[in-house]
Amino acid sequence: MNPTVPTRYWHALDDGRVQCDLCPRACKLREGQRGLCFVRARQGDQVVLTTYGRSSGFCVDPIEKKPLHHFLPGSAVLSFGTAGCNLACRFCQNWDISTSRRTDTLADQASPETIARAARDLGCDSVAFTYNDPVIFLEYAVDVAEACHDLGVRTVAVTAGYICEEPRRDLFRHVDAANVDLKSFDEGFYRHLSGGHLGTVLETLEHLARETDTWVEITTLLIPGHNDSEGEIHEMTGWVVEHLGPDVPMHFTAFHPDFRMRDVPPTPAATLTRARAIARANGVRYAYTGNVHDGEGAGTDCHHCGELVIERDWYVLGDYRLDGEGRCESCGTTLPGVFRSRPGAWGARRLPVRLADLGRP
Repeated sequence: MNPTVPTRYWHALDDGRVQCDLCPRACKLREGQRGLCFVRARQGDQVVLTTYGRSSGFCVDPIEKKPLHHFLPGSAVLSFGTAGCNLACRFCQNWDISTSRRTDTLADQASPETIARAARDLGCDSVAFTYNDPVIFLEYAVDVAEACHDLGVRTVAVTAGYICEEPRRDLFRHVDAANVDLKSFDEGFYRHLSGGHLGTVLETLEHLARETDTWVEITTLLIPGHNDSEGEIHEMTGWVVEHLGPDVPMHFTAFHPDFRMRDVPPTPAATLTRARAIARANGVRYAYTGNVHDGEGAGTDCHHCGELVIERDWYVLGDYRLDGEGRCESCGTTLPGVFRSRPGAWGARRLPVRLADLGRP
C-alpha cells in the first residue's frame, strides 16, 4: 500500500509556494517541506498525505473511553490513530504520538477495507479515529468510514475540531459520532498553550450540532490555574446551551502532569464536581466527570424525572434503565443519543490488536 496519496485542500501561491487549506494554520510549503502536522507535505506541485494506511496502533476499547456516554453504551470500538497533530498543546496527554516526527511510530498498517472487516470480526460496533486528530489524516479517515459503513460499522471522530469549512463538511458527513475537545473558552489559552484559535473550534461545534446528523459530545480537560475558573466554566457552559442546545453532553476530565506542563498539579476531584454543578445549573442536561472515580459524575440521569438510567463504574456499566427507543423506564422521556434496548458488555477491557497480521485484501 502506498502511504503517500494526493490531497484536495491546497492551492498554489504566486511566490511558488503551495498553501495547505485543511486547517487555519495555512502552512505555506516549498518543495520537500512538511506542515506543522508532519504528515502533510509538498511533493511536486501539490500537498500529499504521507501516512495513508499506516497507524501507530490498533486497540479495542470501551466506547466510554472516547468518552461517549450517549452513543451505544457498553459497546466495543476499534480505535486507531496515526502520527502528528495540527495543534501544539503543551499539556498533550498523547504527546508521544501527536508530536512524533518519526515514521517508525507507525508500526502497523491496514487498508480501509481491512479495518472495517477487523472491526466487524472483533465484534466492534464502531471504529474510532483517535489518539491523534483525524483532521490531519482526513483522506484515510474518510475512506475508512466509507468501508465501515459498507459493512454496517459506525465511525467515531475524537477531535480538537481545528479544521477549515470545506474539509470540515467533508470529514463529518462521514462520521456517526464525535467527541470534540473544547480545550478552553479563552482565546489566550488557545493561542499560548495550544497554538490555535478558539473561534474555529466553536464553528466546528455549531456545524456538527446544526448541520449534521453526527452525534456530538464535548470534553474539557480542566487544568489547575489555566482553564478551571468558575467564570470560564460558567461562560463556556452557557454558550453550549445557547448555541448547541441543552442535550449536548459535556465531560469535565482531570489533568495529570505531562509533556511540557509537568509542573502543574493534577486536577482535584472537587474541581470536576464544581464544573459539573455549574454546567447543570446553566442548563446542560448531561454533564459528566472523567479521569477520576466518581460514580455520581459518571452516571446518566433522566433529565425529566431525575432517575439514574445508566450506572457506570469507570468504564463498566451497571443498571441500565432505557428501553429500545432510548426512553427512561420510569417516566418515558426519550434521552438524546444513540441507544439500544440492551447495552453492550465489553466492560473496561483494552485489547491491542495488530491488523497487519489479519491479512490484506
